[in-house]
Amino acid sequence: MSFAPEPARPADAADTTAVLLCNLGTPDAPTPSAVRRFLAEFLGDPRVVEIPRPIWWLILHGVILRVRPRQSAARYASIWTAEGSPLTTWTDVLAKRLAGNLGERGHRVLVRYGMRYGNPSIPSVLDELKAAGATRVLVLPLYPQYAASTTASVVDAVLGWSRRIRAVPEFRFINRFHDDTGYIGALARRIADHWDAEGRPEKLVMSFHGIPKRSITLGDPYHGECLRTAHLLAERLGISANDYVVTFQSRLGRAEWLQPYTEPTLANLARQGVRRVDVVCPGFTSDNLETLEEINQEAREAFLHAGGTTFGYIPCLNDRTDWVRALTALAERHLQGWDTRPAPAPETPLQRLPRAADRDTRA
Repeated sequence: MSFAPEPARPADAADTTAVLLCNLGTPDAPTPSAVRRFLAEFLGDPRVVEIPRPIWWLILHGVILRVRPRQSAARYASIWTAEGSPLTTWTDVLAKRLAGNLGERGHRVLVRYGMRYGNPSIPSVLDELKAAGATRVLVLPLYPQYAASTTASVVDAVLGWSRRIRAVPEFRFINRFHDDTGYIGALARRIADHWDAEGRPEKLVMSFHGIPKRSITLGDPYHGECLRTAHLLAERLGISANDYVVTFQSRLGRAEWLQPYTEPTLANLARQGVRRVDVVCPGFTSDNLETLEEINQEAREAFLHAGGTTFGYIPCLNDRTDWVRALTALAERHLQGWDTRPAPAPETPLQRLPRAADRDTRA
């Protein structure tokens, strides 16, 4: 492997710190061609689909990428806004607000965001940060609960980038914040605000993104961290185990995934006589296809069709002030030990003139 030439960094140059927020990603447009490119990258990641590569390559390119892009493009189109993908919009706003908060608290840091799949890619943003002089990077995946298919995949992308870099920056990774007090508090306030405006449901459904059950047997801690988040959130809200249910969504393929599945659970609740539910997605910090389309459209329809009467979707944290404050505190804790204070301003010619007392001493 050859490394690209880089300008030598002066030995006395000040270190520059950066924070890189990472999210899953989204197609560039709600079109079949853009979705095909996105799915090829996403589903081609061995962290996402743990099937022997030759077999999966035939399935992915021979079946999935021929059929699914057109279907998925229609789903993306149903949530697309004038600004583009909601996931990109919210992640961009969050990065800017985090930068502002850290700056107000006296930190001199660069804050950028990158997507694991799609644009802006994590490697391209790391190129940008390195060109800006970043020598230390705090990598903050926006996945509260750790999963190999999400958090570890971000680590793969960062380390993959570093393999072609000669002078590699110092890295720190935040692997999880599923039990972070600020994150739990922001979630609880988000739900409480919804209840203050709309009233309380008969049942609160906490829907997390699913992963194959096999991943748990192989050692993935994701399931336990989801349950821990749910328990802490219920405790903070002051509700009992009978008031909420934990479910898992977004199943892919025929293998068994974490259960209970979200949509069938909602339909069963309606058939059991539950007329009003609220659904919140604590595993997502920004609204996206899985929350706005899969939950607020498809799951809503399943519940109402089965006999439910009122379906409340509680949006993600997005750029709520309490969430930005919690994220700022989380970043600060992991920045400890790195000097992020602004560099002192250079002296002006007037400041370099000897003071009267200095002249008298020399005399």
